[in-house]
Amino acid sequence: MDKVVTMQEALSRIKDGQSVMVGGFMTVGTPLGLVDALIESDIKDLTLISNDTGFADKGVGKLVACGKLKKVIASHIGTNRETGKKMTSGELEVSLIPQGTLAEQIRSGGAGLGGFLTPTGVGTIVEEDKRTLVVDGKTYLMEKPIRADVALIKAHKADRGGNLVYRRAARNFNPLMAMAADLVIVEVDQLVDTGDLDPDEVMTPCVFVDLIVESEKKDESA
Repeated sequence: MDKVVTMQEALSRIKDGQSVMVGGFMTVGTPLGLVDALIESDIKDLTLISNDTGFADKGVGKLVACGKLKKVIASHIGTNRETGKKMTSGELEVSLIPQGTLAEQIRSGGAGLGGFLTPTGVGTIVEEDKRTLVVDGKTYLMEKPIRADVALIKAHKADRGGNLVYRRAARNFNPLMAMAADLVIVEVDQLVDTGDLDPDEVMTPCVFVDLIVESEKKDESA
C-alpha cells in the first residue's frame, strides 16, 4: 500500500481539540515541515505531547507562540520563554514529567500496558495525586500510559509502504511515538520504493505508519 500523501492531505486528518505527539529533542528529529504546516492551518486547541517545547522561533515551540495549544505535556520547557509566560499567565496548561518517565509512559501506551512502577519522583511534587506502592520495602509511583490521537514524527528514510529508518540521535522519541497514537504521520527526507530498504535497517515497521509526507526542508541531523 502506498501511504505517500501531500502535506495538505495529511493535515486534513487532524481535528481541533486532539492530542498530538511530536517527535524530536530540541528540534533534532522534529518534523519541522509538518509543524510549520500545522501552524499555517486553522487547527486549534491542541494538546501537545513532546519531550520539550524547543525554541520560540523553531520547531514545536512555534506552536506555543502562535496560540495553537491549550495544554502541553513535556519534560522541559526552559528553552522557550513563551511557554513559561503562558503557563504563569494561565493561558496554557503545562504538565511537567521527568524525561525517563515520559518516555516510558509513551512506550507503555504503545505496548498496551496499564502502567508501570518507578521510584522517580517519590517524595517530591511529582508524587502528588499519584498512587504509591511498596514492593520489597521500596516505594514506587504508579504511572499511567500515554497515548495520543495523532503522532507527527520524523524519519531519515522511508519506503512508500511506511517502513522507517532514523538517523543517529534523531531517532529519540520518534519510534516510541509511532506506536502510541491512533494516527501516525511521518515526514521523511528520503523516499524509496517499497522493497528497496534492507529489512535489517528498518527501525519502525510499516504497520505503525498511516501517512507519509516528503520533507521540503532536508535535515542532515534527522
